[in-house]
Amino acid sequence: MPVRDLLLGLSIVVIWALNIIVIKWGVTELPPLLLTTLRFLLVAALLVPFHPVARRHLPFLLLLSATFGTLHFALLFIGLGQAEAGTGALLVQMGTPFATLLAVLFLGERLSVKRVAGLVLSFGGVVVLAGGPSLPSALPMTLLLLSAFGWAVSQLLIKMGPNIPPLALAGWTALLAVPQVAIGSWWFESGQVSAMATAGWFGWGAVFYTAVMSSIVAYGMWYGLLRRHPVSRLAPLSLMVPMGAVVLGIVLLGESLNAHVLIGGVMVIAGVALIVIRFRALLGR
Repeated sequence: MPVRDLLLGLSIVVIWALNIIVIKWGVTELPPLLLTTLRFLLVAALLVPFHPVARRHLPFLLLLSATFGTLHFALLFIGLGQAEAGTGALLVQMGTPFATLLAVLFLGERLSVKRVAGLVLSFGGVVVLAGGPSLPSALPMTLLLLSAFGWAVSQLLIKMGPNIPPLALAGWTALLAVPQVAIGSWWFESGQVSAMATAGWFGWGAVFYTAVMSSIVAYGMWYGLLRRHPVSRLAPLSLMVPMGAVVLGIVLLGESLNAHVLIGGVMVIAGVALIVIRFRALLGR
């Protein structure tokens, strides 16, 4: 990979790893569903006017907004408000094993020995993480795993659905998810107006960062890399995101690196690596 593209890839890793920390900061000033709603509003405002879609695609986008917008993002924001950033980033990686199992069930894909080993390792890592002190209760773990499952279902839908440009997909999914998460915020949360009035750099910065830097800038660069390089070469970069989140959680949030996070995290990342990386292609064979 050329040095320029490698630096772009590492920049994406930093943006996405820092995104986990920014969400943790944001939910200290804005309720998580309100933060999610504001994020979607900004993404939609920046993308929808410039990326129209055919009317026939709206039912598909509405379904995707429920799985990707509400199930994945809303539960991610709520779960990260109750779990350590590093642990949350590791649990969200379980979207890849979930997507693998869904592909076997619904697309008829076959499991190789390598991918089975990856599944066993990753789910074993979750068991190790669950036994550690990083999760105050079973609730945040359940929410983050459901968020990962929502991501997996969304990837299956995208694979089976119509060919819609990535930024149009992001913009319209965000727009259609706005009323869903807004109703959730209205029903489950309180003090939204006062929270917006008193929110400072953490709250409004999180809205901007998660919408612009993470969703638009980083994904735009990522799709550019995908056009120039095979997935097998980019997969190792994506696996650096949870490791970066663990390090940033320690440095910026004062989180601790205990044995459960270390061992469980290594198992999850190694398992996902076995699933997504084609080592022969990576070595050019």
